[in-house]
Amino acid sequence: MARAVTLIRSGSLSDVAEYAYAATAPADSRLIFLAGACPLNDDGSTAAVGDYPGQALKAVENMRTALAAAGASLQDVISTRVLVASARREDLVAAWEVVRDQFADHDVPSTLMGVTVLGYRDQLVEIEAVAAVLDS
Repeated sequence: MARAVTLIRSGSLSDVAEYAYAATAPADSRLIFLAGACPLNDDGSTAAVGDYPGQALKAVENMRTALAAAGASLQDVISTRVLVASARREDLVAAWEVVRDQFADHDVPSTLMGVTVLGYRDQLVEIEAVAAVLDS
């Protein structure tokens, strides 16, 4: 299936980043703006309390569900922003590694940010994303 998203890399930039530096989608693609994917269970409780990787995994799982409802998948994501409620680099990296692994070789441009607090009780991770699809 043809994809709308094209990942862009530059040989002039460091290759240490674990993601593409840019991405494009054609003008006729349909953009999907997702609300921040939170680590919430079906009953509204926060999953994996105190567990950065566990919350990142649940957030990606919830993102997959939202994407599917919009007719898309992780392979259609054009960019992400991963928010982690911590000032410790180790916590940010623990959440990021889960997100990176879930996206596998579709290494979209991403921003990883430490924030002071997130919206739900015991929430440590939230993932914002934009996707692009070609409608048939």
